[in-house]
Amino acid sequence: MKTIKLNKIFRILPVFGLFFVFAVIGVTVQSCAELDPDPTEFNLPPESFGSLEEMDSGIGGVYSQVTLAARMTTFYAPAWGGDDMTTHRGLNKADFREFDQRAVLSTNNRLLRNWNAIFDAVNAINGVLERSAGLVGLEAVNQVLLEQYIGEAYFLRGFLFYQLARVHGRIPLPLTKFPDPNISRSSIEEVYMQIESDFLASEERLPNVYPGVLPGAPRPNKGSAKALLARLYMDWAGFPIKDNSKYALAASTAKNVMDNAEMHGFGLVDDLEDLWTLAGRFSKESMYTIAYCVGCPNNAVGNRKFSRLGLPADLGGWNETFAEIKFFEDFPEGPRKEATYRTELDWLTFNAQKSPIFKKITGPPGDLKPGDFITERNDMIMRYAEILLIYAEASGLSGNVTPDAWEALNKIRRRAAGLPFATPNPSVDLTSGDLADLAFEESKWEFAGEYKRWYDLMRREKVKEVLSVRDDVSGPVPEHSPIIGSLETSTYLAPVPADAVARNPNLAN
Repeated sequence: MKTIKLNKIFRILPVFGLFFVFAVIGVTVQSCAELDPDPTEFNLPPESFGSLEEMDSGIGGVYSQVTLAARMTTFYAPAWGGDDMTTHRGLNKADFREFDQRAVLSTNNRLLRNWNAIFDAVNAINGVLERSAGLVGLEAVNQVLLEQYIGEAYFLRGFLFYQLARVHGRIPLPLTKFPDPNISRSSIEEVYMQIESDFLASEERLPNVYPGVLPGAPRPNKGSAKALLARLYMDWAGFPIKDNSKYALAASTAKNVMDNAEMHGFGLVDDLEDLWTLAGRFSKESMYTIAYCVGCPNNAVGNRKFSRLGLPADLGGWNETFAEIKFFEDFPEGPRKEATYRTELDWLTFNAQKSPIFKKITGPPGDLKPGDFITERNDMIMRYAEILLIYAEASGLSGNVTPDAWEALNKIRRRAAGLPFATPNPSVDLTSGDLADLAFEESKWEFAGEYKRWYDLMRREKVKEVLSVRDDVSGPVPEHSPIIGSLETSTYLAPVPADAVARNPNLAN
């Protein structure tokens, strides 16, 4: 079997076939004996990669596993706890309703599937890191390229640990291919420190922009690592650790990304709606993109979060991801609202459930087929708009408000109003007030329906304040899934899945 050089794939593969190769490589890594290195080639032990080609293939397999973990809404299930998103009041949506109604059980199947998928990918990453060690320092090996691959592995592990820590808080931190089966959960501080360490290790090794890849960093660069670090510091400064010193670090890290945005290939797009189209799925606004395709073997890496899942049964949909009524009612009128929702649909006439529809989920009319369950829409894990608003909010919370921080906020406000984002406009620009709260409010509208709102409410401890009035709608239709659980901080973090605890009782502590 011929091995494939992954660093060439992004230069030669058409956009819609990009991750077909990752699926193939993932299978190759797990099943092709030829990828086991010849230990005599570089005088390596048999557990080491024998060449950079094998390392390249190993990284490809890891990307495939990350994509598989992220392809379903399971990856974002806690997001239904926010005030922007809801699900169907019945049917088979109980796992999402538990988050929506703030009554999450350890038997929630979405928690278990996400836990297993993430740790499967983490174990694969650890295997790649261990097998790369034998190549370090060898004259016959391009050490710059090797370090780049190692940087990708650290980035992906940090990202996965971070995704799981935002859900559960204290998690185990396996750092070897075959971890202790009785591993315990680490403290929250240890978890955040490990995530920081992984992102810093990746930042050190990754290039300023990955050569030859499509826009949106489908293979991360230094800016991708810094952007996620900035977000990590925002969470670190808020609940549950509440280390306020991290706000200044979040601001300075975000500013570094902004100052080097062009070098990293980042920036705002002019029209927000372009981001939810197939044509815009590789966008400079995304600072790390998980890419998908349709037509791969068994559709293994098609995206299963969009189109049909955001429509009611009246329109052939699966009733999974709706918009909340009060949030929709309160949303400021204008181009951003039109880009966020399918306002041409009269949701009050739906029989399946009378809830507004996210354009961000279904796509604009005619872009995605309404009956599609599997699509080629990408996941934009972090948009450049988020780094601007992190900078503004963190500047306010750290007490270091600058003209640049106001400008970061105002760029988002201008685009939301349909104006050129780089041109000052007194009709929408703000220069006074509580910058932190203004940026927090702006994030509310900017990222509605993008699985982010819950985490913002949690870190700022605003869950009770916001969800207490969630059901106060002004129209004739009440919110369909009223809160039945606690809104206190003790329920912010989800329990460890019961099945995982049954297999390893140490996870209960």
